Amino acid sequence: MEIFTTDYVAFFTIIALGIILGSVRIKGLSLDASAIIFVAMAFGHYGVSLPPIFQQVGLIFFMFSVGIQAGPGFFGAFRTTGIKLLKLSGIIIASALITTIAIIYFFDVDSAMATGIFTGAITSASGLAAAAEIGDPHLIAIGFGLAYPFGIISIILFVRLSASFLRIDIQKEELKHREDVLKHHPEPEQRNFSVENPNVIGKTLSELNIRGVTHTNIFKILRENTPITPTGNTTLERNDIIRASGTSKDLNTLSYFIGPVTNIEIPESQKYIVRRFLISNRRNVGKTIADSLFLQKLNATVTAIRRAGIDLIPDAGTYLRLGDKVTISVPVENIPELSRMLGDSRAELDHLDFLPIAVGVLLGVFLGQVRFPIRPDVEFSLGLTGGVLIVALLLSKIGKTGPVVWSISHTTNQFLRKLGLLFFMAYIGTEAGKTLGTTIAEYGISMIWMGALISLVPMISAVFFGRRILKINYLSVLGVLSGSMTSSPALSAVESVSKTSAPQEAYTTVYPISLVLIIILSQILVAL
Repeated sequence: MEIFTTDYVAFFTIIALGIILGSVRIKGLSLDASAIIFVAMAFGHYGVSLPPIFQQVGLIFFMFSVGIQAGPGFFGAFRTTGIKLLKLSGIIIASALITTIAIIYFFDVDSAMATGIFTGAITSASGLAAAAEIGDPHLIAIGFGLAYPFGIISIILFVRLSASFLRIDIQKEELKHREDVLKHHPEPEQRNFSVENPNVIGKTLSELNIRGVTHTNIFKILRENTPITPTGNTTLERNDIIRASGTSKDLNTLSYFIGPVTNIEIPESQKYIVRRFLISNRRNVGKTIADSLFLQKLNATVTAIRRAGIDLIPDAGTYLRLGDKVTISVPVENIPELSRMLGDSRAELDHLDFLPIAVGVLLGVFLGQVRFPIRPDVEFSLGLTGGVLIVALLLSKIGKTGPVVWSISHTTNQFLRKLGLLFFMAYIGTEAGKTLGTTIAEYGISMIWMGALISLVPMISAVFFGRRILKINYLSVLGVLSGSMTSSPALSAVESVSKTSAPQEAYTTVYPISLVLIIILSQILVAL
């Protein structure tokens, strides 16, 4: 069976068997893509090797996709609304790190092995990838493999069952969450107003700057029983009936500005239609609504934008991003031209332009080679993973430079990430398999209970500090715990606990920061 020792045959065999093994579910639990590392270790144990380039290519694709996805959330998470959640996330990760450091020093465990246990216990493939670049990949992979199964099972069981044994009323937590959401993020409403303020009559919407002053969006006007879609050049006339969207507070402000609320309805116009368009034309990325002159030319009014699952009330300065779902009121005859200008094509959105990826990776590689002096005799470099990750984070935030669009669609991003993970885990697993037997004989069962300890301490810390000290809603605590351990399976498990979006919101708030923090800490830990 020499064919299985051929590089490409061995690689695809490992991938196929790993995916099959990862898809096996026992009471809802599975190893998912991490199963590949176990299959690769078995192949490596019997002498199968893969080229080292597999590791580098895998790391590049994986880290670049992580940075591109995490970029906007990474910088946005520093806003004050997420500070409390970020504090808890930092405590969770710090508790796992301190436990690992204690194990290294009190039990004399090799730092590479301990780092593998650390990344496996908190189910972080990103930390594994980053640590393997600068530490012993064999020991790191074995430590990861020993700790990962308990790590993934324990976090899933914890988020599913902890509310029961801690006697926490989930329905009360859901009610508190809804109250908090309405308090800090009032739901948009729509109301009709009669134009009666003499100070606004005869002036255009651009002159009045209604969006800037009241944070509301006027998207329909009834004038002489004829509904029209307004533009910035539309003037307000006495007894016009306008329809606007915004929060209750902002609509009250608009009432003082324009005139009283009215029950007069505005009929739907057969000439206009309100529908959602997908921003897939990359020429529109990075432009504001005001800069998109074709919208005025086509008498199109943007009434809402859905971005990353969140509905936004746009204004003239709102930037358009790749993948935005934009709700627009537009004349029926202009729909084909507007669709062409915006793209409105899922196929176009998912089209892979590899030039930005190649340029971004090259910039990351160059940055990773730069050596920063810490002391006169000590220098520090970001390395391959750090350089690519930092550049991807920055490019994702920038979005567009001239004609080059750095953003990529979610589908493409997930493809790059999974492809990178496949290459990396296949290589590192086969390398770890070569010394698997001797390592287990040397360390034995002790590595497993150490991994269990590193998994459990963050969970206990999350409950104690999240509930007792920071007074965070328990549903958000579960989301922060899942995000801090970068565990998508755990987040999926939370969905059976609560019907609210609290866990998902907390997860997305802390996930980007946690991802980057774990990568950095893993590289520091392995160097101890």
